[in-house]
Amino acid sequence: MKVLIFGASGSGTTTLANEIEQRTNFVHLDVDDYYWKLTTPPFQEKIPLIERNKNLKADFEKHQNVIISGSMVSWGKEWETAFDLAIFIGLENNIRMERLKKREIERYGTQLVSDKNIRKSSEAFLEWANQYENPNFDGRSLKIHNSWIKLLNCNVLRIDGDTELNIKTDYVLNEIKTKMQ
Repeated sequence: MKVLIFGASGSGTTTLANEIEQRTNFVHLDVDDYYWKLTTPPFQEKIPLIERNKNLKADFEKHQNVIISGSMVSWGKEWETAFDLAIFIGLENNIRMERLKKREIERYGTQLVSDKNIRKSSEAFLEWANQYENPNFDGRSLKIHNSWIKLLNCNVLRIDGDTELNIKTDYVLNEIKTKMQ
């Protein structure tokens, strides 16, 4: 079974996918691992689309049960039909932004103060992420995700990202179990 979990940055897609991987025989693939080159600091250089798709498809096809976390709206039409189930996680913007700010502090620590480039990069990321619900924003947004959901050739569950992790996990695992029967 192939499952996709996506939503805005900070909505909890990776956390839910990790939890499902821990409780099942699913392999978790995070699109960030295919989208970004390994750099220090991280998230500085993108991998070209053709290369990232080739790498992700190889790992995706290697496993019978895969759960992918992350947005794939710009990765190509072939992904619209690749999944048996998709989970969209929504989360109120203020809660999401607080999570992202905390994550940036955990990721970079004092470098957010001492390193001008890291600080600028972090501020730009947070500004970008805060535009998710803006209907006029051209980047990854709620509007784009809602449009993409209509193109997916599978059932799409919508989950509130503020729901307790165990409850979300049980809900998704129940849906997976139902689909696998």
